[in-house]
Amino acid sequence: MLPQPALIALQFLTRLPVRLPGMPEPEQVGRSLLWYPAVGLLLGGLLLALHGLLGATPALLQAALLLAVWVGLSGGLHLDGLADTADAWVGGHGDRERTLDIMKDPRSGPIAVVVLVLLLLLKFAALALLLEQGAWACLLLAPWLGRALLPLLLLTTPYVRAGGLGAALAGHLPRERLPQLLALHGLAMLLLGWSGLLALAAAALAFWLLRRACVARLGGTTGDTAGALVELGECAVLLALALFG
Repeated sequence: MLPQPALIALQFLTRLPVRLPGMPEPEQVGRSLLWYPAVGLLLGGLLLALHGLLGATPALLQAALLLAVWVGLSGGLHLDGLADTADAWVGGHGDRERTLDIMKDPRSGPIAVVVLVLLLLLKFAALALLLEQGAWACLLLAPWLGRALLPLLLLTTPYVRAGGLGAALAGHLPRERLPQLLALHGLAMLLLGWSGLLALAAAALAFWLLRRACVARLGGTTGDTAGALVELGECAVLLALALFG
């Protein structure tokens, strides 16, 4: 039986059939951040297994199927955050309060649709190229790094929206253990050689750019911008591996 924080991480980050034994305490919610990179690695392992099952299926069709399953496994959670962030960033016109208000609107405007289409197109094209080249490591590294960036963001950036799961995560995150755990995951990624190093560099650049933008506009992060970071981090990893791997 997995510990409660691991189950919380699985239930929040995936659509896998996970049931919690009871209502979690805020401290358990915070400790679930320790399991986020492992959940990303699990998602990557499932994608890699599907890649193996698809065998000699043409790369274009494989890329489409893998991307569809990839989105389905996360329930589109992070895509929703990216859509809200895109709408708010453009519609907010540089104003902090207006940006935060737009993020709370559940409707998606044209900017959100355009951004989502472009992101999925870039992911699909990069995946197709990487699969043609036999670069299977991308299926592990992109979701693994995407979920590792979330605890790093909450560890280093103020959470600016009161209430909700994000506030519980930020308020009870294990500050002493997280840096060590993230460093261990980073070292494990380096075992994949040049691909691991390149993926880490791409994810770090995406993290730095998005965090800088969030601090400048909002003074910190929200759940939506955290979701946007996952998607943009994954896309940056796939593009870097496709272009320079």
